[in-house]
Amino acid sequence: MSGTIFLLADETQQETLVDFVTQHANVLSHYHLAGLDSIATALTQQTWLKVETVLPLRQGGDMVIASKITAREEIVAVIYLVESTQTHLYEFPLLNLLRVCNIYNIPIATNIGTAEAIVVQLRRTRSAHLIFNPVAGVGNANQDLLLIRQLLEPYFHLKVCLTTRENDPTQLAQDAIAENVDLVIASGGDGTVSAVAGAVINTNIPLGIIPRGTANAFSVALGIPTNIQGACEVIIAGLTRTVDMAYCNSLPMILLAGIGFEAETVNKADRDAKKRWGPLAYIMAGWQQLKEQKDFETTIEINGEINQVEAAAITIANVAPPTSVLAQGLGQIVPDDGLLEVLIYTSPANKMQAVAGMMGLLGAGLLKVEIQRDNLIGFRTQRIRISTNPPQKVVVDGEIIGTTPIEVECVPRGLIIMTPAFSSLPMVESIEAIDGVKVDQIGNSLTD
Repeated sequence: MSGTIFLLADETQQETLVDFVTQHANVLSHYHLAGLDSIATALTQQTWLKVETVLPLRQGGDMVIASKITAREEIVAVIYLVESTQTHLYEFPLLNLLRVCNIYNIPIATNIGTAEAIVVQLRRTRSAHLIFNPVAGVGNANQDLLLIRQLLEPYFHLKVCLTTRENDPTQLAQDAIAENVDLVIASGGDGTVSAVAGAVINTNIPLGIIPRGTANAFSVALGIPTNIQGACEVIIAGLTRTVDMAYCNSLPMILLAGIGFEAETVNKADRDAKKRWGPLAYIMAGWQQLKEQKDFETTIEINGEINQVEAAAITIANVAPPTSVLAQGLGQIVPDDGLLEVLIYTSPANKMQAVAGMMGLLGAGLLKVEIQRDNLIGFRTQRIRISTNPPQKVVVDGEIIGTTPIEVECVPRGLIIMTPAFSSLPMVESIEAIDGVKVDQIGNSLTD
């Protein structure tokens, strides 16, 4: 937490101060706040801010604040809204605070105008590195970057870092962490976001996301707007949520890993197709893959228990939107339960049956209900190892990473994401209880 800001006001100005702090809560939340008891109570009731209480000024509160300043504690500013009709300042604690702030060069505001000036300066002191992939998506990258800078630079000391062949997003994120920035922002597709997330995992540095890819599945799953202005507004608001992420063969995974059908579909939807057709490229590639996909032998190992099954598609999901249909079927994909959703599919009899099955999975994802299908096995676990015969392509967060075997492990609540205030991600109360029940049933599910 950064330094302290004191929130003080004459009795007639306290409501004005509460309104002011509420309006600028996204900026002030990054500091330790201390204020009069009435102000602290009102802010606790109206916002998510935590405010330490100080003594009433006429009972020595001004002397306590002055002592902290003279002791050279990290005091960022003093906001003390004064009744404008009062002219005898020597009768009030303000005089003492004015004197000590003047001596120690501490900004002090006595009205809304000077308080606004302090907030403007505070906005510019927060550092953020924007990791921008210029080849992501189908839009004009130069125009996108200009708009992002226009929206964010009034609120952050923003450093723009462009990804290139020499500077991949992982390295750029690691450089940002080394500079101890307040925020890392990833702008690109799911692959770019995944790479940056893998660098900031367990660092306590929040990750902001400005989606500019083809699918933007991670943003959709977490309720982050997929337009630049909306995504930037989420980052400016400053609200965060801690979610799970995972590793697949030591590579970071925020969304899902796909084996078989999904990997082959992504492989067919190359960059040129995505630039030309957008999300439709995946549908076209998937339709082509339906007639080519064949079952393959699969060996699954969980907690030392080994099972074998025939499969045409396997999905291991950490987070996924309803449109990632092969990740649906278990009811809800909970982003902070410490578990992976594993779904195993065998080939349908024909294309029409496959399309009907996918529509059913899409509906299950939208309605958040569990479904039962003859060609579907689903369960949850924290760690899984999968091998196939013959080896199958593997896609992780939209990028082909090679072929099986793979090992996937969830990292519970390892990533801090900036999300909208209205985001209502489901939660569970007990990871161990769910894991225990599901893991015990895996062997039966695979052999039924």
